[in-house]
Amino acid sequence: MFDKSVYVNRRKQLIDKMSGGLVLILGNEEAPANYPSNTYKFRQDSSFLYFFGLNMPGFAGLMDVDSGDVCLYGNDVDMDDIIWMGPQPSVKDLAASVGVTCSAPFGKLAGVLKEAISHGRKIHFLPPYRYHNMLLLEDLLGIKNYSSLELIKAVVALRSVKEACEIEQINLACNIGYEMHVAAMKHALPGQKEQYIAGLIEGIAASYGSMVSFPVILSQNGETLHNHDHSKTLTVGRMMLTDAGAENNMNYCSDFTRTVPVGGRFDQRQKDVYNIVLACNNKAMEIARPGVTYQYVHLEVCKILAQGLKDLGLMKGDVNAAVAAGAHALFMPHGLGHMMGLDVHDMEDLGQIYVGYDDETRPIDQFGTSSLRMGRKLQPGFVVTDEPGCYFIPALIDQWREQGLHKEFLVYDKIETYKDFGGIRLEDDILITENGCKCMGDHRAPITVEEVENTING
Repeated sequence: MFDKSVYVNRRKQLIDKMSGGLVLILGNEEAPANYPSNTYKFRQDSSFLYFFGLNMPGFAGLMDVDSGDVCLYGNDVDMDDIIWMGPQPSVKDLAASVGVTCSAPFGKLAGVLKEAISHGRKIHFLPPYRYHNMLLLEDLLGIKNYSSLELIKAVVALRSVKEACEIEQINLACNIGYEMHVAAMKHALPGQKEQYIAGLIEGIAASYGSMVSFPVILSQNGETLHNHDHSKTLTVGRMMLTDAGAENNMNYCSDFTRTVPVGGRFDQRQKDVYNIVLACNNKAMEIARPGVTYQYVHLEVCKILAQGLKDLGLMKGDVNAAVAAGAHALFMPHGLGHMMGLDVHDMEDLGQIYVGYDDETRPIDQFGTSSLRMGRKLQPGFVVTDEPGCYFIPALIDQWREQGLHKEFLVYDKIETYKDFGGIRLEDDILITENGCKCMGDHRAPITVEEVENTING
């Protein structure tokens, strides 16, 4: 945990942003994998971690906006627990460790909430994403399918700008991610099983006492954006796309993607497309800065992609017009990036429209660009991903060609010859600074053609 003053200050800032009532922050419970006592690896709710810091199941925090009082609800362990788990700190001691002076058994929470409701007080809570908490809220409050927009916006405002202690933790997660990706590169050899490499890098994350920040995406069929199938054997002439990150012991995340040639050498066609995607990645870091919307950065990056593909004879016509029309999305049907922090898609459980957009910047309803998760104006302290890509998806190419889409911008006969290409994505995690941005982590994972080839062959 951070020093308890961090949590005290965060709760005070949240209370100051709210108009009144009670704020209920639920922690998570254990989730059975295949029978009750065999559970998945526990993952605490990120907002509970942010405000209360306790990474263990069975807790809830309650903040009284009007009085400023805060109470932690949870149950002390019994002898059976001690036998299996060893001595555990009391709820009172746990509360004190994060600057909370009031604690009570979990069973007391329902009565406190019902008493507040009987007096007409509003209960604010965040959108539940686990069924246990959905049912618990219904039991506690007698309502369902409701959450507080006021609380959502207050939490997003606080969690969006990362504190110095959070940036330090994200850097640590990025350092683990660096090791994962270098290891993956060194094993990108003909005859190697995708599953072996995926398991290897998951083990690196676990060896630091953490876990992967999301299920590993690793495949020589990189044209499938989120390819979790690891059943193939690597072959010469293909490229291996690895999208993976670590979650450290403080639950802060990293998220990198690298695409490398199986066997250690790009052929000319691969190198040409790879360098276009690299130019896109570098362009984003060149122009991302406070006061600029990430939607603008996305569209400028798409122009770099379209120009590069035009130079290769895959696109034609005016580049600006092609991007405005959405023709480039045949090759990049996703957004440039998303927020990152305690969640790899930070705060996505609160509603992406509130995290990535605001009243000033709204989503663009166009294929590809509509998938941009982060579009709003950048601020110092934001951590976002920079992940352009270029993919040749045979089914999508066939559909667009059959429908005659964007014929004025797309050279379908030439595109047809790339249907065996696969896909490339290059992703870094960047911190928005006072004057621009910088890569997170002590070292940038190998990314130039020369760096990648030297890493594999070295």
